[in-house]
Amino acid sequence: MDENIEKWSTLKEVQEYLGVGRESILQWINKRNMPDYKAGRFWKFKLSEVDGWIRSGGASDENDTEDKEQA
Repeated sequence: MDENIEKWSTLKEVQEYLGVGRESILQWINKRNMPDYKAGRFWKFKLSEVDGWIRSGGASDENDTEDKEQA
């Protein structure tokens, strides 16, 4: 097996990794284009993609202004 292949992470693993709740992640998927993949009824993630998304400001509170203006 190639050890360079990144394993898929579950929603629960991403929650623990980022230290946030399930609802936060689901909102980020729906409103902020958090990188995710649906495998049947399960969400799957690559932590390297989640890291890149976080670093690029994907989870930043500054992105909330758009949501608030639409409310």
